[in-house]
Amino acid sequence: MTKSNGENPQKTDIKVSLIGGHRLAGATLHERTVTASLIGGADVDLTDIAVPDGAELRITKLSLIGGVSLKVRRDVRVEVHGLRLGGVKDDGPSEPGGPTVRIDAWGLVGGVSVSRA
Repeated sequence: MTKSNGENPQKTDIKVSLIGGHRLAGATLHERTVTASLIGGADVDLTDIAVPDGAELRITKLSLIGGVSLKVRRDVRVEVHGLRLGGVKDDGPSEPGGPTVRIDAWGLVGGVSVSRA
């Protein structure tokens, strides 16, 4: 995760495509990422980065069809918000404390799947 400095405290990455999803690697993300597509999901792997305790990484997914597949470490809390016709699948509780990843998923079809490494 790229931490912005005090000069640009809310840097936002924006990824847009009509058809096709986005594969996002943790080292290239900033604190806020928006991914938008007509058809296509987002595959996000955050296992290779050290997110500081108390930090919040926010990912917003906008699509008609397509969900979010998120892979995080065990110490990361995940919050899922938004409106979609798919559910949320989280394969286990996170440890208390630690950093937070907030997923805002907006779309017609597509859920959010969280796996922990």
